Amino acid sequence: MGDATTIVDTYLAMWNETDPTRRARLIEQAWVGDGRYVDPILEAEGHGALGEMVAGVQAKFPGHRFRRRSGVDAHHDQLRFAWDLVAPDGAVVVAGIDVGALAADGRLERITGFFGEAPALAV
Repeated sequence: MGDATTIVDTYLAMWNETDPTRRARLIEQAWVGDGRYVDPILEAEGHGALGEMVAGVQAKFPGHRFRRRSGVDAHHDQLRFAWDLVAPDGAVVVAGIDVGALAADGRLERITGFFGEAPALAV
């Protein structure tokens, strides 16, 4: 997997996969072994911790799905994309952007998530 869009789509599939065995395979495909995820609420490092983090989010938001709402912007080993967390009724619960770094093998090394729009400029 060297294509940034494929990696991002596999990463989002990880968030949506409810079967722990299939989710673990997606994590292995998308992340290096010591990959690190951080957002304003969550933090995980390594495949096992990533799987546990996703299971916790799924328990808190049953039936919700993550979807990509932008293209994947990538240069060098960096990428960014926008996403939504969508409720079963189609309502967007939260939207955000993720910024990440790719390892030499093309898998995710790091993702930093941000919720909502950027803060307004203080004047």
